[in-house]
Amino acid sequence: MKYKIRLTITHEYNQSAANSRHLISVVPKFIANRQQLSSHILEVFPEPDTRAQVTDFYGNTQVFCTLREFHSEMSIRLNCHVEVMPPLAWFDLSPSVSELRHSWQTSRDLGADSPLHYLGPTRRLVQDAAIGWFAQEVFDHGASTAANVINIGRALHDAMTFDSSATTVDTDASEAFALRRGVCQDFSHIMILALQSLGIPAGYVSGYLRTLPPEGGVKLEGADAMHAWVRAWCGPQQGWIEYDPTNATLVGTDHIVVGYGRDYSDVSPVRGQLRSSGGQKNAQAVDVAIIG
Repeated sequence: MKYKIRLTITHEYNQSAANSRHLISVVPKFIANRQQLSSHILEVFPEPDTRAQVTDFYGNTQVFCTLREFHSEMSIRLNCHVEVMPPLAWFDLSPSVSELRHSWQTSRDLGADSPLHYLGPTRRLVQDAAIGWFAQEVFDHGASTAANVINIGRALHDAMTFDSSATTVDTDASEAFALRRGVCQDFSHIMILALQSLGIPAGYVSGYLRTLPPEGGVKLEGADAMHAWVRAWCGPQQGWIEYDPTNATLVGTDHIVVGYGRDYSDVSPVRGQLRSSGGQKNAQAVDVAIIG
């Protein structure tokens, strides 16, 4: 499947800002035999004083830029073409969760894909008793690790309600779970904690999702937004699998990966600091269209 993606992120400041530094993570990731970025243009307005493209520890593409002069607004615009290959036939080769725990406990791999990085805690993810109890209630001792990942993702989808007004980007997983409401970031953080409480290494995926219009309706440009889902390590033979708890589905060709990390902080679209006073308004619009 070939996609054209257009993204616009806008920050409007109540008082002009200056001396800002930003780390931008919106460019789709190259993944061998799965995802190929054929072309992209990333523009930042006003024109940055300095700009550099870097690759972080997890292999994600990031753009670092600085804006020294005062500015009342900053916008980021991405246009890119991405090809997503059809997933291979899926077979469950994963061990039981108890066997999985033994495999990572004896692992000495500290590379970017090592499961040891994905056992928590992190700045945004601290174990929560209620989420742990939820995971235990769903957990099936007789099932494979992959089956448990899918079951927990489905159960979380059933327990939660998608509500874009219930939480903010700074809401922690414990609060969102107590509300039983949230957005994809909340669903993903809760699922990561649930899996980690069982000893299943799990991480955060940032990306884009092709959404379909209502039956008989027309898809609106800019109606999509950046999305998030979960990757879970299911043993040396199975490797990593990805699951979208917001939509209760294994990840397929509708999901385009931007970055892998431990939580939202590792792959948030824009990070940084600036000198200003007062608040700001942020807006995001994404259009994901099939081109072939």
